[in-house]
Amino acid sequence: MTGGRAPAVELLGITKHYPGVAANSDVRLRVRCGEIHALCGENGAGKSTLMKILYGMETPDSGTIAVHGEPVRFGSPTDAIAAGIGMVHQHFMLVDNFTVLENLALGAEGRHGIGVGARAAARELMERTGLRVDLDARVHDVGVADRQRLEILKVLYRGARVIILDEPTAVLVPSEVDELFGVLRAMVADGFTFLFISHKLDEVLAVADTVTVLRRGEVVGEVAAAAVDAGQLARMMIGGALPQPRPRPALGDRHAVLTVRDLAVSDPDSGRAALGPVSLTVRAGEVLGIAGVEGNGQTELMAAIAGLAAHTGSVVLTDRGGGSAELSSLSALRRRERGIGYVAEDRTRQSILGASSLWRNRILGFQSRLVCPRPWRALLDLARARRDTARILVDFDVRAPGIGVAMASLSGGNQQKLVLGRELSGEPALLLAAHPTRGVDVGAQALIWDRIRAAQQNGIAVLLVSADLDELIELSDSIAVLLRGRVTATLAAAALTAEDLGRAMLGGAASEGGAP
Repeated sequence: MTGGRAPAVELLGITKHYPGVAANSDVRLRVRCGEIHALCGENGAGKSTLMKILYGMETPDSGTIAVHGEPVRFGSPTDAIAAGIGMVHQHFMLVDNFTVLENLALGAEGRHGIGVGARAAARELMERTGLRVDLDARVHDVGVADRQRLEILKVLYRGARVIILDEPTAVLVPSEVDELFGVLRAMVADGFTFLFISHKLDEVLAVADTVTVLRRGEVVGEVAAAAVDAGQLARMMIGGALPQPRPRPALGDRHAVLTVRDLAVSDPDSGRAALGPVSLTVRAGEVLGIAGVEGNGQTELMAAIAGLAAHTGSVVLTDRGGGSAELSSLSALRRRERGIGYVAEDRTRQSILGASSLWRNRILGFQSRLVCPRPWRALLDLARARRDTARILVDFDVRAPGIGVAMASLSGGNQQKLVLGRELSGEPALLLAAHPTRGVDVGAQALIWDRIRAAQQNGIAVLLVSADLDELIELSDSIAVLLRGRVTATLAAAALTAEDLGRAMLGGAASEGGAP
């Protein structure tokens, strides 16, 4: 129990407003020394803003922060680091062509130097924490689990005793998650304190001592993790019950929508093979999942099919009218016009314009299909775009004050729901969905799952890439495993467990019964 321990961090009466939005409202959070304290809430609940305030990235409108009982004011992350607070961000912030040791020392040269002293300090830290990574390996040669360890080592190397972990398991397989949790528990026993942000409620309950739930900028409860279950946490987060998913439709005898043969992609810088050759087929109304540890060709596969990466091999699409076309020579826009919808892996770089309004984002990728009737075909039908954006806000429960607000003002989950609504609005033959629920809350996840199921029932073929193994198993009919750019197994989703799938992703065999 942690109840008798002194607070490591206290946030008292934290309030932060943005134009039209109260991101945090009189938030009070007490994190005790030597505990793992989870912070849960829907997208837009205020978790990210609160952690940015604690890490010195944002300044509160009112309220105070105390570290080990001493009042502090943070004007920048440098101030927070000096007070012993570190943050491991959801997306890796590493220099790929530097070594592990060079990444550790970068920006912290004043603590241990850059040579023998840095190496000795790194080795001592790894021995103490159990977070071991090859110091001389270049980051682009290490796996995602090692990169996660390196990110944690970076903040510890700078003297952090209170560590904020933002979605630390997003790209890890179950065995790697278990290993990470073991390390965190050992570090807690050594006096470290963690703030753990995650949308995976089963993981929250597995590792946390205490859970604080935020809803619409306010604290709605603090509970001992051992005293609640995932359903209770979900209800606290969304203020009600989760919607029930639609049943998985029977496939029957469906025609092939996507046929890929000998698809291969080379790295444009090194010329090395990044993908393939890969062959696969997705039928109408089928969800084919793609599983693999990050960096094994999933990104290249989706980009090649979407027309965003040069490739060899054949990509044939059969549209909803029954006509087939070879897409290999077509641009990304022409492929979309043929019937491909694409929910990209990196939403902020590939799917949205943050400074533009919601209705302008609705137009992206649909320029040739949102034109005015004759005689004004050279002009976009902006009224139609606005009407359809308003429809998407309702149909996909996008929480926004109006269609004219900037896309960047929405939470990640609401941005993702709008992107999915846009991509499905064209009634595509094929939906490419890359990590569609990464970093979204349980309510948004349930809605996105439901809309993908609805698309499946409507005969849309879905190619789904996800690092969430439970998501792959829940939504997919079958799952192809990518390892070093090649399909090493195709498994029936209904017969799989996350542990089986994780083993297959690492090169092991799934238990018997996994083959379709």
